[in-house]
Amino acid sequence: MAVERETNALYTQEVAALQEKGVLIQSIICDGKSGLLGSFPDIPVQMCQFHQIKIVVRHLTRKPKSPAAQALRALSLTLTENTQAAFEEALKGWYEQYAAFLNERSVNEKTGRSHYTHKRLRAAYNSLKRHLPWLFTYERFPRLGIPNTTNLLEGKFSDMKRLLRCHRGLKKENKLRFIKHYFAKDPS
Repeated sequence: MAVERETNALYTQEVAALQEKGVLIQSIICDGKSGLLGSFPDIPVQMCQFHQIKIVVRHLTRKPKSPAAQALRALSLTLTENTQAAFEEALKGWYEQYAAFLNERSVNEKTGRSHYTHKRLRAAYNSLKRHLPWLFTYERFPRLGIPNTTNLLEGKFSDMKRLLRCHRGLKKENKLRFIKHYFAKDPS
């Protein structure tokens, strides 16, 4: 099936189709696509911590100027090394220290309307707060062995794509057969 755009509806449809075929889905790990994280109430969902770090860095840049942004970026970089309790406590401490700066408002001289001064900092902080329920799912389900990033899976896809490029002339049906065989082979 060719997919033009990834949608949450398509993901939920495909997960349901797999379950109807008897596939047991123990957990889902994803990159934080808006709205997708809460789409599977009966399946543990882990947001990739690496993707969360990238979201924060995209909002704050690699070299943020304000001490608040520098501290939030540095905190986000500890995400993969922290427990949920430690990270939440550190994020709470960051907020307590920088709440006044985060909530500063400016007035547009033309319209007289006020807006938050540090929009990108707020976006980074709000992203962390919004995704917290899914950033440490792997801790709550240790027996499932859920990874905290999608790196292993993305590496597997990269390897498969590299091998497929060696066989550029394959017809679609043979590509599908290759992909099925690739994922069916014994990893040991």
